[in-house]
Amino acid sequence: MVWTWQFEKADGSTVAAPNGTEEFPTQGDAESWIGETWKELLDGGIDQVVLLEDGDKVYGPMNLHGETGETAEPAGAETAEPAGEPAAE
Repeated sequence: MVWTWQFEKADGSTVAAPNGTEEFPTQGDAESWIGETWKELLDGGIDQVVLLEDGDKVYGPMNLHGETGETAEPAGAETAEPAGEPAAE
């Protein structure tokens, strides 16, 4: 299996990968890569991405913009737990 990202503009039109197509051996590797490079992709004119496994859509499009148009980490990125009472056991 090969995992790749499809890069798109906001209207869903596909654009060429900025540095050539990256291929990943696992979904986790692909997701780690997008988590590390999404800001650079956004700065390069990419608005959203779609994860593909062997050319078939797994999920997406995932917007690289925040809800208000500001940059924000893509969905699925790790976030800290909110402060407060500890979880019940």
